[in-house]
Formats: sequence, C-alpha cells, structure tokens
Amino acid sequence: MKDFSEIGLKPHIVEALNKINFVKATDVQERAIPIALQGKDIIVKAKTGTGKTLAFLLPILQDNTKSNTPVALIVVPTRELAIQIAEVANKLVSDRQKVTVVYGASSINQQIQNLRRNPSIIVGTPGRLLDLIDRGDLILDNIRFLVLDEADTMLDMGFVDDIEEIMSITPESRQTMLFSATMPNKILDVAKDYMKDSTYIKVGDDEGIAAIKIKHYYAICDNRMKFATLISYIKTYNPSKAIIFAHTKYAADEIYAALRNQGIESVLMHGGLTQAKRESSIFSFKRKARFLIATNVAARGLDISGISDIINFDVPDDPVIYVHRVGRTARMDAHGRAFTIVGRNQSGFLDDIEYAARIKMEHINLDIEPYKNIRLFGRREESHSGRFNDRRPNRGFDNREHQNRRRFEGNNRHSSYR
Repeated sequence: MKDFSEIGLKPHIVEALNKINFVKATDVQERAIPIALQGKDIIVKAKTGTGKTLAFLLPILQDNTKSNTPVALIVVPTRELAIQIAEVANKLVSDRQKVTVVYGASSINQQIQNLRRNPSIIVGTPGRLLDLIDRGDLILDNIRFLVLDEADTMLDMGFVDDIEEIMSITPESRQTMLFSATMPNKILDVAKDYMKDSTYIKVGDDEGIAAIKIKHYYAICDNRMKFATLISYIKTYNPSKAIIFAHTKYAADEIYAALRNQGIESVLMHGGLTQAKRESSIFSFKRKARFLIATNVAARGLDISGISDIINFDVPDDPVIYVHRVGRTARMDAHGRAFTIVGRNQSGFLDDIEYAARIKMEHINLDIEPYKNIRLFGRREESHSGRFNDRRPNRGFDNREHQNRRRFEGNNRHSSYR
C-alpha cells in the first residue's frame, strides 16, 4: 500500500486525511485516484468495504476552485449511504467547499434552503434529485464531476431511467466515475452511452464470492426456538458489534423488543421508521449500541467499522442477499463472523448459498436449554418458504424514489430492499 502522498494528491488533502488517521491508500484508491486525477472517466468494479468512497471523493476535493454553483454530483441508491458519504466529505472539505445531502422521505423545503447556500458538492438519491431538478431548485449546468456509486444497487431498485435522465442533463464535458460491486450489461450499456473513453478498473474478486476473512456458521432449530438460538449465540460468542437481519419489518420489531426485554442494548432500522429514527439508530449503533436489528435495507450501503458479526435470524432466500448482508463485516481487511439460524425445512437455502457464494458453512451446536422459555412476543408462524406471513397493508409513498422501490418490489418477490 502506498501513502496518500505518493499517489498525486495535494498536500492540503494529505494533511486533511492524516488528521482523521488515513495514511495508506487501499488497493482501489491506489489504482483509481491517479487515473481520476488525470480527468479521465473511470468504471470501477470493487467489493463493498474496499474504500471506494475516498476513491471518488479525493479527486473531487483536489479541485479546490471556489464556485457558487454545484460542481460535483454524487448519486447513490439509499439515504443512509448519502448521509455517510456527506459525513466523510465534510471531514475533508476546505473552507472553499460546501457539501449538501438530499434524499427522499425528508423535508424538501429544508433541502432547498441548503441548496440556496451554494454548495459545491451534492450527494443525493435519484428520486429526490429529480424532484429538485423538476422544481428548478437544482441546476446542474456547471457540474464537472458526476459519480454513480453502488450502480448495481440502483439498477436493482429500478433507478436506471432516473440515472440516465440525470446524466443527460449534466454537461457532456463532465468527468464521470462509476463504481459498482457487480457489472451487469445494463450498467455497461449506460456507461457506453454516457461516458467517454472510460478506463475500466477491477479490484479484487467478484462480489459474488464472500470475503475469505469471514467465518460462516449455521445452527438448525425449530422455528419456535429461533430466539433462544439467537440468545445462545450471543452468550456463547459475545459479538462486539453485530447486525441481526430479519425478513420483515414486523419480525425486526419483535426481535428488537425481545432483546431489549432481555436487557440487551440494541437499535432498530427498517423502512417503516421515520428518517429521523433511522438516522438516530445508525448514530447510536456507530457509537455505543452493540446490536442493530434490521431488514435488508441495511444489506447495502452501510459502511460502519468494527462490525464483528452478521446474524441472519431469517435465512436469506437469495444467495446474493446473503453476500450483501455478510459484506457488512470483515471490511477494510478485518475479520468477521456470519451466523445463520436455519429452520428444519430450510437446508436447501444453505446449499444454494454455499454454491453461489463459493463458501463452506460450518454447523455449530448451541446450548439453548437455558433460554428455551424465552420467546418472541406474538411471533407469527413461518410459511414453508421461510418468510413470515405479515398481512399488514403497505404504507403509501408520495415521492418518486419510493415509488420506484415499490414498483421494483412488486416485480420481484425476492426484493432485498424492503
């Protein structure tokens, strides 16, 4: 690994990095930044947790030209990722640069006020960006940098048309940087249509292969003993910081309540919570809470250091979802554990995961006897597929971003963005 001072960054950028204890560039940063600093378009295929955020932020921040209009637009699939990128950027920007983040399910009026303060860098989700563009509150005439981060996730969520619309109204002279864990043909088609003489950079193994620094475990139990199995795992392995994934918002609510009832500090995140509550949960999880109970809304885009364990309370029914979930641990070359609780009729899911992710999962025996009387409150029975029968009606969504999510979910029963 090279020092940041060796890859073409200006001294003020290196100094800002050193202040937050970043000295060595990761592989993706070492390879992408020098090319981006030449003003070239880049397409980067790299797994999550490899340092992609700085790989596109630093070339933008190196350009220290004062401007009263946005010069950089960073488009991301989720609110959580937008907030995280803005937090990193704000630690590094100079006095001449300002950062604003925009996303759906939050006050558009406040975001408009922020835009009127002349930020130079905008980080946002596709739906809200287009809402602001349509209203005339976001002008992209002077954009010099366009970043598409987690491009494959935006494709999965049905944002391709929005992305193409955004790209079409930015200046052709812009520099475009596209980052993706996988590279479907549709993304390559978009790149071909809207990028010029791009350099393709592939870092590491394919995203479909789970990190080799993760140990994969599972335990089999009756459905009514799943919570006792979870408690036994926690008591036995003592995770320092873990995300517990559930299929549905209702199941996540119940796990959260039951853990709190046992005196286990935890926070909750799913699509049914307000944005303020979700942000509060992430803040708390980063700083003190040991456990985050979440649906697959947390499977992509969260970059939180120090996560030791990923616990699948509900077996993912798609191997890709499993890989995305466990990718929250073993980040930046750290080690991690992934533990899956398996119902007696779900062994077929494990076979699919092992085959697709090219891993071997190790069976562990847990002593659940001391915890067998601890149950979830009103837990509904699982269907034969492993999903929970939650017949609550979906809440309506009134913005473009959520309409796209709901449309995608309606077309894909294995959606990982509930």
